[in-house]
Amino acid sequence: MSASVIGGIVLILVVIAAGTALAVFYAGLTSKPALDASTFCPVDGPQGVTVVLVDTSDDLPEAAIREVNGILDDLITGLPTYYRLDIRVLDIPGNKSRSLFAKCNPGDGVGLSEWTDNPRLARIRWIESFRKPAAEAVKASLSSAKANNSPIMAAIQDIAIDQFSSERSRSVKKSLVVISDLIEHTRDYSQYRNPDLGFARFKQSPAYLKYRTDLHQALVTIDYVTRPAVMPDTTRLIAFWQEWVKDNAGALVAIHRLQGT
Repeated sequence: MSASVIGGIVLILVVIAAGTALAVFYAGLTSKPALDASTFCPVDGPQGVTVVLVDTSDDLPEAAIREVNGILDDLITGLPTYYRLDIRVLDIPGNKSRSLFAKCNPGDGVGLSEWTDNPRLARIRWIESFRKPAAEAVKASLSSAKANNSPIMAAIQDIAIDQFSSERSRSVKKSLVVISDLIEHTRDYSQYRNPDLGFARFKQSPAYLKYRTDLHQALVTIDYVTRPAVMPDTTRLIAFWQEWVKDNAGALVAIHRLQGT
């Protein structure tokens, strides 16, 4: 094979390699969506939504607080890129929920190209603007907020309307994590020291229609705080909430009993 032929083959290979590198470069530029500067969410909406509702209408035992911190730290660090995390507590006077933190995961820099991105800068931004403030919100959510009422249904309805009901939200994966003793106690309906936890009694109360909502098939996980002094029949209480989630178009994934309760 002549030197000119070999040279031509080498030139072709160089051109192919350069073309491949350019393709990878431009793919890296175009694969990332434009983000809102304040929320880090894609401007056309998050690619998924995870909401955490923390009910601290009564104190949590120290063991439960430690376990919840671990659960939510795993959730924060494992949240997919461009998913929104919304950490909420009960707004008891307002009969709804109150958000302490709501931002999308902008990505922690893992897997970014050194050619087209700055993985180190992305990691710093993720820590300072997402992980740290999310962890601070978790800490704030677990502080005691003792109250006479516990409007869990109203808070979940508020979340569903605010986070799950838009056209964009309906088409993406939605998750709801509820950390609560599950004891609904409002003027419209109360389970507090009431032996009748049947769904039939609830359906006859004003709360049934007032707090009826559409969870749009959100995946629901409950981290359950047992309070045997107030609610000895935990089996029937859990059965009630299983029925409530189903009746409101949610998909119950698991009910996990927290340690120390």
